[in-house]
Amino acid sequence: MFVSTAFAQAATGPATSSDFNVMSFLPLVLIFVVFYFLLIRPQQKKLKEHKAMVDGVRRGDRIITAGGIHGTVTRVSGDDEAIVEIAEGVRVRVVRSTITTVLAKTEPARPAVKADDAGDDARK
Repeated sequence: MFVSTAFAQAATGPATSSDFNVMSFLPLVLIFVVFYFLLIRPQQKKLKEHKAMVDGVRRGDRIITAGGIHGTVTRVSGDDEAIVEIAEGVRVRVVRSTITTVLAKTEPARPAVKADDAGDDARK
């Protein structure tokens, strides 16, 4: 009964390469491009700025950590740690990557003047 209608329908052959064209991938490519420029690229830029800020942290800088702790950097130890004074006499070790904001930067230290250089300036 139903077999005759199934045989009566025309069978289609396998898909040919002409059916598969670049236009079918165009929406996927456009979506990827939009995601790259709206999500991926700004995030990479933000990470690069944060890394530069963390690398520039020096003794005396006032900072805020990711946990919301305000403090002053008393020492930068190693590549990934800083000693932060959060209250008078209270110092904690924090991972430098958890520093989210630098509130006030200190001036860079002047290079030390050698005794020989100071004498040369006086003679001139």
